[in-house]
Amino acid sequence: MKKIILTSVVILLAATATMAQRYAYVNTEYILGNIPEYADAQQQLEDLSAKWQREIEKQYQEIDQLYKEFQADAALMPEDMKQQREQEIVQKEKQVRELQRQRFGENGDLYKKRQELIKPIQEKIYNAIEEIATDKSYAFVFDKASNPKLLFADPRYDISDQVLETMGYAY
Repeated sequence: MKKIILTSVVILLAATATMAQRYAYVNTEYILGNIPEYADAQQQLEDLSAKWQREIEKQYQEIDQLYKEFQADAALMPEDMKQQREQEIVQKEKQVRELQRQRFGENGDLYKKRQELIKPIQEKIYNAIEEIATDKSYAFVFDKASNPKLLFADPRYDISDQVLETMGYAY
């Protein structure tokens, strides 16, 4: 009997504690869409990416041209000269692939530039969310934009505009 009463009390206390917690959510896509610095950073990244992509495509075109010239001349070349030209083409291809990896690969130049431009904005958002959550005693703040498991959200609990206001932006 004592176990049943004790278990009931524990369940009641746990349910009360759970009900006392406050929740809120934000929509980071909406927040980012209202921050001009983010749009500028995105544009810079797109421009840089396009520039690097054109640079790489130009080098691939040069390699393609070298290969076509090699094929045209191969019948008249001695074997050692063929091997030398083939090695040059292969070496250039390796260099371009390495440049492509360096620019666009994991932890590449584009990733680093994105971190440099976007991370400070994300930190400002996080700090604003943390400030609001602390001030208003929210136990949890969910991100509606990146959490596909958030199936429904009552707009009353959306603090996205408050985050923008805390960061000094109009919405």
